[in-house]
Amino acid sequence: MANFVLAQTTGTTRPTFWKIGLLGEAVFYYLAVVAVLFFVYGVYDRFARYTRGEEDWFDRLDDLPGRISRAAKVVVSNEKQFNRDLYGGLMHSFIMWGFLTLLIGTTILMIDMDIYQKFTHYALGNERSFFVNDFYLAYSLVMDAMGLLFVVGVGMAIYRRYWVRNHRLWGRHTSLEDDLFIWTLFLLGVGGYVTEGMRILGTGFRNFESVSFVGWFVADVLQIVGVSQGAAVAWYPVVWWAHAIPALVFVAAIPYAKPFHMLSSFANVVTHDEKAGKRLPGVPSDAGPEEIGATDIDSFSWRQLLDQDACTKCGRCSSVCPAKASDRPLDPRNVILDLKQYREDLDAGRTDEKPIIADGGASVIDSETMESCMACMACMDACPVDIEHLTSFTDMNRRLTESGQMDANVQDAMMNVFQNGNTFGDPGRKRPEWTDTLDFEIPDARDEDVEFLWYVGDYPSYDERNRRVARSLATILHETDVSYGILYEDEQNDGNDVRRVGEEGLYEMLVEDNVAAFEECGFDKIVCTDPHSYNTFKNEYPEEAEEFDAPVYHYTQVVEELFRAGRMGLSGTELDYTVTYHDPCHLGRYNDEYEAPREIIRATGCTLDEMPRNRSNSFCCGGGGGGLWMDFDEDPKPSEERIREALEDTDAGSAVEKFVVACPMCMTMYEDGRKTGDYEDKIEIVDVAELVVEALGAEEHVKVTA
Repeated sequence: MANFVLAQTTGTTRPTFWKIGLLGEAVFYYLAVVAVLFFVYGVYDRFARYTRGEEDWFDRLDDLPGRISRAAKVVVSNEKQFNRDLYGGLMHSFIMWGFLTLLIGTTILMIDMDIYQKFTHYALGNERSFFVNDFYLAYSLVMDAMGLLFVVGVGMAIYRRYWVRNHRLWGRHTSLEDDLFIWTLFLLGVGGYVTEGMRILGTGFRNFESVSFVGWFVADVLQIVGVSQGAAVAWYPVVWWAHAIPALVFVAAIPYAKPFHMLSSFANVVTHDEKAGKRLPGVPSDAGPEEIGATDIDSFSWRQLLDQDACTKCGRCSSVCPAKASDRPLDPRNVILDLKQYREDLDAGRTDEKPIIADGGASVIDSETMESCMACMACMDACPVDIEHLTSFTDMNRRLTESGQMDANVQDAMMNVFQNGNTFGDPGRKRPEWTDTLDFEIPDARDEDVEFLWYVGDYPSYDERNRRVARSLATILHETDVSYGILYEDEQNDGNDVRRVGEEGLYEMLVEDNVAAFEECGFDKIVCTDPHSYNTFKNEYPEEAEEFDAPVYHYTQVVEELFRAGRMGLSGTELDYTVTYHDPCHLGRYNDEYEAPREIIRATGCTLDEMPRNRSNSFCCGGGGGGLWMDFDEDPKPSEERIREALEDTDAGSAVEKFVVACPMCMTMYEDGRKTGDYEDKIEIVDVAELVVEALGAEEHVKVTA
């Protein structure tokens, strides 16, 4: 092989239009121009359609070169395809890298034939070609190798779809289009090698062509099955056109069908908001009640319309959605594709205009579907093309709110917040009652300057089980001489989940009231008991109130720093429980904090046994997005499924004694799941702060139990 690769003989190349003739060449160029025009118009029409959507709330084109560079890295590395799916990552990498190589190779050939040769002929009077000798041999080797990779990748996709029948690839929107797409790719890949093999056989197996090792192999097979050199010469034009025409049709069809994701998904990654979901778009100040939320398809932003076109139907979002796993009427993929289908049908006149979301069957999306969303962001984390499901979902929830179709239990909770500043409906004066059983005073941040303003939150203030967590954290801060204080009755609901159920007006009111209360205090940092509070203070309040610029921490981050500074007095041998830890969505997926709680747990002496779904793959407790306040007929509940996982599927298979959380909402949901799932005698639900206090030996001293 080496002597062929190093060949220097002039004319070591191949004719591109061998046996096609001048007329055939002219027809090909004509069809190619038509295909390109169809492609260009289709791409223009697609992107022009996005301009009919609303302006996006965030600047998605700032630092465009940097965005393109980062997107190229994500796409070329296929890093999101490999996430939790090695087979899928390899499959997509083979297809993408093979396809790009074939595309680049075709472009190089076009540059040589249609630009370089023509320029040297007419401008220099001496026609030249760089598609010869070493360049041609290297080109042929690379194209054959990467083309083979492409065919293998498509074969892997066919195997997974039709033989394994991977469940997430099938659904309501699976159609003939998907079959045509995958089989067209396969036939184009295989057809290229058949064409090459016929040419190699027809030209008499010229030695240097052995560098095209796949084509040479195909030529050998053709010869073995009885195809003569003469037959190859005669049939080559037929085979060539049978490959060329589908290739041109494929190019022309890209903007009009599933292959468009090759462009839209890259555009989606380029325009991705790094804080998507963590922060939500606001509502224009001049928007009337009939303009708030998803009123019609064009009330979605241009980026949300692009989201719909970027969806590849891969089903990764559906496979990780806790609502779908609990048989709630939500499939994130279907929601995105339902919106896309409606938009396309409306544009084509195949359907009449109807509400985007409503209670009943007369809308694109049913209200129960959006009410089922837990706002856990698992769908967004799993999506390989950065679809921002939660922004579209929130817009639909806002429409439900504005049209008076909010779930009754959620509506009651929102009324409680409006009237009393908390979801329990209790008077504000009762908020600090949890401090009464402590044998030390909690500093009042309204009266003295402190380092940490501790935002306690609704559940640690009013819910008896979570009050034990608040008292535990107070004990830790007191025992380590941290300078801290609370707002007492001036504290109000943080608004994170208020916003995610669609009550944007109430959220804005809470921001205004809380920021005003904070401004009356002297402090350096904010520390939160609840990851939900932590998220909205850190990522959303600065968008609403420019004067809000204090650093925000979750309590586990502060406690970890205290431990590292040697202020905890823990040796790591205090407790000997085997525990597992549940990553709260708003602490982990939302804000990438996974290690602080684990470091604290290990510092207490506990053995940490991980559940299979941990860190970014954590399974939601079911309480987010208003789920805490709703009644669902589901079996099993997300909380029950998670506890089962803790008892049966942890890494070491050892007997887990305690299920550790770091979120008041998780505490509430898992205590409920422990009862309804009949796990009360099998496992205990504890907060990280409670473990620390037990390790310090301070439970009785500070009376942390009710």
